[in-house]
Amino acid sequence: MKFSRTLALLLLLFAVYWSFKSLMPPYSPDQDVELEAFSTDRALEHVKQLSMEPHAVGFPGHERVKDYIISELNKMGLTTTVQDGYTAGDWGNLSKATNILARIEGSGDGKALLLLSHYDSNPHSSFGASDAGSGVATILEGIRAFLSENRTPKNDIIILISDAEELGLNGADLFVNKHPWAKDVGLVLNFEARGSGGPSYMLIETNRGNAKLIKEFKEANPKYPVANSLAYSIYKMLPNDTDLTVFREDGDIEGFNFAFIDDHFDYHTALDNYERLDRNTLAHQGSYLMPLLTHFSDADLDNLKSLSDEVYYNLPLYHMVSYPFEWIWPMFGFAVLAFVLLLFFGFKNKKLNIKEIFKGFVPVLITLLVNGLAGYFCWSIITWWYPGFKDMLHGFTYNGHLYIVVYVMFSLFVCFYTYHKYRKTSTPNLLVAPIFIWLIVCGLVAHYLKGASFFIIPLFGLLAGLLITINQEKPNPFLMVFLALPAVLIYSPFIKMFPVGLGLKMMVASTLFTTLLFFLILPFFGQLKSKGRLAYLCLFLFFTFGITSHIQSDFNEKRPKPSSLLYVYNEDKNTSQWATYDNVLIDWNGQFLGEDKKQPEAETISSKYRTNLNYVADAPKKEIPVPYIDTVMDTIVGENRVIEICITPQRDVNRLEIFTNPIKLGKAKVNQIELSSHFLENRKNRLVTHYITNNNFTELQLEFPKDSVLELTLYEASNDLLTHPDFSIPERPKNSIPMPFVLNDAILTIKTLRFE
Repeated sequence: MKFSRTLALLLLLFAVYWSFKSLMPPYSPDQDVELEAFSTDRALEHVKQLSMEPHAVGFPGHERVKDYIISELNKMGLTTTVQDGYTAGDWGNLSKATNILARIEGSGDGKALLLLSHYDSNPHSSFGASDAGSGVATILEGIRAFLSENRTPKNDIIILISDAEELGLNGADLFVNKHPWAKDVGLVLNFEARGSGGPSYMLIETNRGNAKLIKEFKEANPKYPVANSLAYSIYKMLPNDTDLTVFREDGDIEGFNFAFIDDHFDYHTALDNYERLDRNTLAHQGSYLMPLLTHFSDADLDNLKSLSDEVYYNLPLYHMVSYPFEWIWPMFGFAVLAFVLLLFFGFKNKKLNIKEIFKGFVPVLITLLVNGLAGYFCWSIITWWYPGFKDMLHGFTYNGHLYIVVYVMFSLFVCFYTYHKYRKTSTPNLLVAPIFIWLIVCGLVAHYLKGASFFIIPLFGLLAGLLITINQEKPNPFLMVFLALPAVLIYSPFIKMFPVGLGLKMMVASTLFTTLLFFLILPFFGQLKSKGRLAYLCLFLFFTFGITSHIQSDFNEKRPKPSSLLYVYNEDKNTSQWATYDNVLIDWNGQFLGEDKKQPEAETISSKYRTNLNYVADAPKKEIPVPYIDTVMDTIVGENRVIEICITPQRDVNRLEIFTNPIKLGKAKVNQIELSSHFLENRKNRLVTHYITNNNFTELQLEFPKDSVLELTLYEASNDLLTHPDFSIPERPKNSIPMPFVLNDAILTIKTLRFE
């Protein structure tokens, strides 16, 4: 029996390994694969060409990448067109987007299938290999393979390589609202990235139910689907829109997102390059595209809308499992009924005891409390010990995967040790409390988060475990592991997914999922006599991986520290300052901030994640030209004052951000693009951010109450601090990279206009 338990434990560990390994196809060199098949190596060649340099809107590399994509589409015999124009989207981010379009004519007259990714990289230092060079490369290689089959699809296939996604989904906004092809689109397949590796998650965008979309997705039968209804429920609650969101919101067009999120520390940084893109991940994107392209190019795209929803999740071998929302409460009711009957059966057979059951609640509460607190304070502890990690604004460090292992080992130690202390309580009595907790969890998600209702599936295994332990003194360990397999295969990836995707501040999800998963495997763990030894093994691994994570906590060339430096000239105050977003300075920017650094008196300019400047210091004055302001119109119309000004750069710039004093604006236009009333009502003080191309002017038309005083503050920035001839800024050291998500390596001027 001891040997059987050991072998069953090894089987359990293999199941955990398989739950991760089965998510993605393995990459192998496939340059010479037949022309009709998707080749990861051929796609990689596109990624290499697309990511040779940063290519954000307005940057020199942007035009080269655009020309490359057009050239590759033309090589396939496709006629390409471009669509360009100004848009401001829903975020008040103005830019001139240039979309690349091609169309494969189908034999039918139904709706078209649209393949979507974007080619702009994030300003200013990202090479954009993953985000979204990988998506563009997947589409280019997929279309090449599809055309090699020499067959005519039933549906038209539209290829849209959008622009200015990083600035506010502007290219998608331009297409959906202004291009005549938009009305032809029945379904969108969008390829994205939020890291540089890991499995690609399928996320549905729909205004109604998902039932028909799930049905068609399952019929297309991609071999490695990674998808669950919980992920999209969470996705909808986060401010992480993609181009596909514009199609759903503005065009009522449904679709699928395919996005990978691992190696999150590379996202939007100079490390998002060809070398660091996970080859398995790119192969995974291709494994989605080809079967879906084949299926949806001939499917009825006019009939995808549904009022009903389905719960869905991926499972090895079965690929995708789904069932209607209507099953949620009956399944929950059946679980509750089964639990009540098992309690009755257990008491009748004297295998359950009230006192022992209450004892069983103690280890449940201890493990949940201790592990929950450990996960909740994880990021605070890490950044206290390593303050430099505060400058990794993603919240996921280079050794973040090690931290996940560290906290999982700690959680397992707490679980094994606690239940070792309660080893004299029989397994049936120990199982009652976890089942009760899991019923509460399933009841809550059934009401508040229906997409997570598949949580109840592994609970049936736990209920079966209770039945067996009531009837048998020494259950077969392999049977107990078999009953736990759904729990292991479904939940194990979640332990890693949340902190990887949302940052280490979400480690609490990992520690709690580990604890809850332990409960589901308790019918097997309960019969192990080695829980104490397993606890100390986990403790040993906790310290081992903890030491390893400490060794890898330094910054070096492979793990460079994000850093920032700005030169800020305020014309209103006639002052010049060095500024940084860094919490912990390095020698490179520390030489400018010096020992006299101080905290800024007020917000200068904010960025993503609400990051504000941390330190400023006096700087020598340089002759930096501020923009030229031309008041084109200033008049009274009824009860309102209408002004029109033209702001023209007097130097090469990349960005103009305009703030106002607290004032109600009736209307606002920027370069003839009207800002939405919803945005104006909820904008706070920021009016618009113009990402400038070719040093274009910014034309501003504003309407406000005539008795009000309008104050405009202009923040004009250029990302040329390190190359500007008036400055002698040394090259950033190799153990550092430009900090993403903030204005960086920039010369910033501030000028205020007042209209009384």
